Amino acid sequence: MNSTVKIGNIIIGRGYPVAVQSMTNTDTADYESTKTQLLALQSAGCDIARLAVTSMKEVEVCKKLVLSTTMPLVADIQFDYRLAVACADAGFAKIRFNPGNIGDESKVKKVVDACKANGIPIRVGVNSGSLDKDISAKYGFGADALAESVKKHVGLLEKFGFYDIVVSAKSSDVGTTVDTYRKLKSLGYVLHLGVTESGYSQAGIIKSAIGIGSLLVDGIGDTIRVSLTGDPLNEVYAAKNILKALGLEKNYCEIVSCPTCSRCKYDLEKIVAELTDYTENIKKPLKIAAMGCVVNGPGEARDADFGFAGGDNGTAVIFEKGKVVKRVDADEILPEIKRRIDEY
Repeated sequence: MNSTVKIGNIIIGRGYPVAVQSMTNTDTADYESTKTQLLALQSAGCDIARLAVTSMKEVEVCKKLVLSTTMPLVADIQFDYRLAVACADAGFAKIRFNPGNIGDESKVKKVVDACKANGIPIRVGVNSGSLDKDISAKYGFGADALAESVKKHVGLLEKFGFYDIVVSAKSSDVGTTVDTYRKLKSLGYVLHLGVTESGYSQAGIIKSAIGIGSLLVDGIGDTIRVSLTGDPLNEVYAAKNILKALGLEKNYCEIVSCPTCSRCKYDLEKIVAELTDYTENIKKPLKIAAMGCVVNGPGEARDADFGFAGGDNGTAVIFEKGKVVKRVDADEILPEIKRRIDEY
């Protein structure tokens, strides 16, 4: 087994940063729209992107797509092993398939041989909705079933001498997903995390954050995808925010702000909203504290590089590492903090 896997120019696994993944939802056969979406994903911070490939026509388009971006691309294959073989030869950086729906072992071996020849890994992708009938009959559809399915498919790849493997086993149920990955940790293979079919917008983000976050906190997981209905750019933004919240992404401007109460005598929400927009694309390991009053700042925010807290009579204090360094009028907070951000 391999504890690290190289996917194009990205290495995932033990000791390497957690990589963010997403998947295109354009027509793969439409070169221009798919290329545009891939470049947008890369610009948003996506490390690895997956494309569904369903025909030889799409394989031909993908030969150009893999050259259109420096971001590694993964071919997602269902049912037809010939597409997996063709994609391995077409320049994809990884093949994702479920050996259980490819066919008999001879077909799986042909995929393995193609990936060996091209030096690319395989992601064994198992979902609760695609379990082998014999496994679901014995174990049901919970964590035990998903874990056993993974072990069966990984064992088949190992039978053919293939160990360059990434494993995923996803459920739309958060608890089942977490339990499954905890069972799979002992396999020693690189793990791709995600809560499948998590939903739309905030509901899907919350489910994904709980499931993915619970595992990452325990040191489980090497790459993640937040599966959301809609624009895949939102998947990347959500994934990056999960990594930031866990301290796994540090090269950004973090703003901590209090929830406010009646002691807050100025429009803190408006200032925080403007600062959030101002720092969205700033790549600095910087922590700013925005506090409503002197009760919970600056002392409570002493770990911030700098920040501000509201005072009496329309004034505010500016502090650095918990020490007050300046007093300003409330309407001077925003330009003062922006100046400090720029000079940091």
